[in-house]
Amino acid sequence: MNNKSTARQKIRYRIRKKISGVASKPRLSVFRSNSDIYAQLIDDSNGVTLAAASSRQKDIQAQKAPKTEKSKLVGAAIAAKAKELGISAVVFDRGGYIYHGRVKAVAEGAREGGLVF
Repeated sequence: MNNKSTARQKIRYRIRKKISGVASKPRLSVFRSNSDIYAQLIDDSNGVTLAAASSRQKDIQAQKAPKTEKSKLVGAAIAAKAKELGISAVVFDRGGYIYHGRVKAVAEGAREGGLVF
């Protein structure tokens, strides 16, 4: 592992010590790759992923937009799936990434979709 990824891993573990999701208020976990972004609603008490959305979904991938705008659509998509499950509040897990750019766009999209952090 290179230095950057080990640093991110340390930050991730530090964040995860403090936050965890339960069925009523799951953890909204974000993973960012170079080309795509993924979001999951996770119930840590049962170790289950309740819902997931990513920029690789057909409807989001079809949009010809910059990655930041696609990230906002991913946030809106995960919020819509949460609403279907009757979830209105989540705990945001930025996954060791800086709360900026695409990670921030996912959070903003989810908030606009009606999720409360």
